[in-house]
Amino acid sequence: MAFDVKLPDIGEGVAEGEIVRWFVKAGDAVREDQPLVEVMTDKATVEIPSPRNGVIAAVHVAEGKVVPVGTVIVSIEVGAIAGATPADETGATFAGTHHETPSGRGAPAATAESYSGRTPNYGSLAPSGQVHSTPAVRTLARQLGVALAGLRGSGPNGRIVAEDVKSASGPASAAQPGAVAERPRAASDGPLAAAAGDERLPIRGMRRRIAEHMKHSLERAAQFTFVAECDMSAIVAHRSATLAHAGQQGVTLTFLAYLVKALDEPIRKFPLLNASVDESSQEIVVRKSLHVGMATATEQGLMVPVIRDVDRRTLLQVAGEIQRLARGARDGVLKLEEMQGGTLTVTSTGARGGLLATPILHHPQVAILGMHEVKKKPVVVEDAIVIREMTNLSLSLDHRVVDGALGADFLYALIARLEKPASWLTPEVIG
Repeated sequence: MAFDVKLPDIGEGVAEGEIVRWFVKAGDAVREDQPLVEVMTDKATVEIPSPRNGVIAAVHVAEGKVVPVGTVIVSIEVGAIAGATPADETGATFAGTHHETPSGRGAPAATAESYSGRTPNYGSLAPSGQVHSTPAVRTLARQLGVALAGLRGSGPNGRIVAEDVKSASGPASAAQPGAVAERPRAASDGPLAAAAGDERLPIRGMRRRIAEHMKHSLERAAQFTFVAECDMSAIVAHRSATLAHAGQQGVTLTFLAYLVKALDEPIRKFPLLNASVDESSQEIVVRKSLHVGMATATEQGLMVPVIRDVDRRTLLQVAGEIQRLARGARDGVLKLEEMQGGTLTVTSTGARGGLLATPILHHPQVAILGMHEVKKKPVVVEDAIVIREMTNLSLSLDHRVVDGALGADFLYALIARLEKPASWLTPEVIG
């Protein structure tokens, strides 16, 4: 009997999902809880497990397609195991053409069971015999030619993480991350003519979501960016004196932690910076909680986990959350709720900071703050040229909500706080 697996309701407000990668094809034998498919929504990437033992009768939706919640995506012939081909347990995509079947042809509707309520796998322990890793790590393993089945994971609960794969690949690995098989293309294939050595990468999964979100943000908001210098010399000295104390608590203390913690007082003075635009009602929603999103580069693309209640946390607690969330985003183990509810976003370009950048708003938020490289520069202080630890801060705003003068007042209030940390970084605030 055919068992129809539907795209489940993955989370609050999620109406559709993109089929990023199938782990099975028609004719594969599967067991209960084995990953069938990787699905991307605007909230998270999840794996949909098999609800039954059986054989894949038909795959109904091709990779790269976006379908509504409740759509039948695959049918399983329950109990039909003999002669079937086992699916690749590492989660590698199958070679060749996808076996698509129009909806309803997998089995007579009158006898088909359906499944849509099982909770997707967000990164919990894998069932016995399965490889315990995330989709991003499996992608990396295929690119580097590493078999996951023989690896011992160093991540939480034995999870195989990216560093395990890179170590196993060896220094001589010539695989190029992101590469895809090249095929000859004719000029008639599309508007861009082919040239020797060209490589075409499908825009799907996380990359598609990022593209859609960024384009939507630029189309909806009246964005402008204000940039100012900040003297971080006092913060640099404070951090140097606090590193040992932070290390004793297992925390890596970064400049970004100081920036995030310094936000609470300026936000109280300028609450419009901690707001979102409700497009449906044409209202500005001023948030009373300070939940700071943190733009994080991962192998799958840009993710924005959220540091909650920044105003109620100590500096070291903020630093610990930055460390935990960044690691979780890169390992693909964050929970859905850890990616939701941000009220304002920060981004740090780190040591490769450049001079300045114009961050794009995390719509519908009205502000995003960028921090650039902290480095020694000659500056004029009281008519003397001195060497100071300087950085640039880039504040992008939605001009529909925040005027230029208000944005400048907020940024300079933040800079004043960073330049004189002794006025607020008491032992209680440090933690």
